[in-house]
Amino acid sequence: MSITDEEEQARAGRPVRTPRARSVLMCPPEHFDVVYRINPWMNPGLPTDTPLAMRQWEELHRLYVALGFDVQLIEPLAGLPDMVYAANGGFVVGNLAYGASFAYPERQPEGPAYRDWLRTAGFEVAAPREVNEGEGDFLLVGETILAGTGFRSSDASHRELAEVFGREVLTLRLVDPSFYHLDTALAVLDDAPGREHIAYLPRAFDADSRALLAERYPDAILVDGDDAAVLGLNAYSDGYHVVIASRAVGFARQLRDHGYEPIGVDLSELLLGGGGVKCCTLELRR
Repeated sequence: MSITDEEEQARAGRPVRTPRARSVLMCPPEHFDVVYRINPWMNPGLPTDTPLAMRQWEELHRLYVALGFDVQLIEPLAGLPDMVYAANGGFVVGNLAYGASFAYPERQPEGPAYRDWLRTAGFEVAAPREVNEGEGDFLLVGETILAGTGFRSSDASHRELAEVFGREVLTLRLVDPSFYHLDTALAVLDDAPGREHIAYLPRAFDADSRALLAERYPDAILVDGDDAAVLGLNAYSDGYHVVIASRAVGFARQLRDHGYEPIGVDLSELLLGGGGVKCCTLELRR
C-alpha cells in the first residue's frame, strides 16, 4: 500500500501542506543586462552573461510547468533590461489588476507594457496615481495585503491599494537597502485563509513592523542573514512546494521542518540585477 505525501508528513510530525494551482506571468530575459545601478546588487562594471541568464530563467520556467502551473509570457522589450522581474509589473486579485508606476526612470516604461498585457489578457486594470512596484512590494496573505515601503513603493500607494481592492493593507517599513522590495525580505509560504504562513528576515524591517509581524504571524519562519543574502526569501510557494535559491540551504532545512518541499534553483546571473525566483513571477489570481 502506497503512502501519500500527506500521510508521510503526518507520520513525521510535520504540518500537512497542500499544493494549490497557480497561474503566473513571466518575462524571458532576452534583453537582460546591468547597465545602471538602482539597487545595491547592481554593478554595471561587472560582466553580465545574458545567454546564461536566459538558460537559468528557462529552468525556472520548466519547473513551474512541471509543477502544473499555468505559465503566461509577456514579450520582452528592447531597452528594458529589468523587465524579466515580472513581479514588479502589477498586483492582481480576482479579475482586477493594480498597475505599477516605477520609482526610477530607467524602469518606468515597464508600467504601461505590463498594464497593456493585463488588459489584453482580460483583467480590469486600475491605473496607478502613486509610485508602486507591484507584487515586489505587495503580497497577499489570506485576505490581507502586506505592503512594503521605504525604498520603492510609496506609503500613499498603500492607501490607493486599499481603495482599489477594498482589503486590509498592512504597511511594513523596510530599512535595509539590500532588501529594497518586500519580496526580498518576506516570503508567503501559505496564502490560504485560515492557514496563513510566512517567512521573513527580521532585521530588514523597522521596530514597529517587526512587532506587527510577530503579533500577526507568531509561527512565522525567521530566516537568517546568510540565506537572505542570496535572496533565499525571494521565493515562490504553491502551499507545499517552495521554489527558492539553491544556495539558501538553511532556509531549505527550515522549510522541510515545517512540512514544505523546498526546490532549489540557480538564478545567480539574475541576482546581479537584484532579483530571484519571486522577482521573476507575477501571480495572476483569477
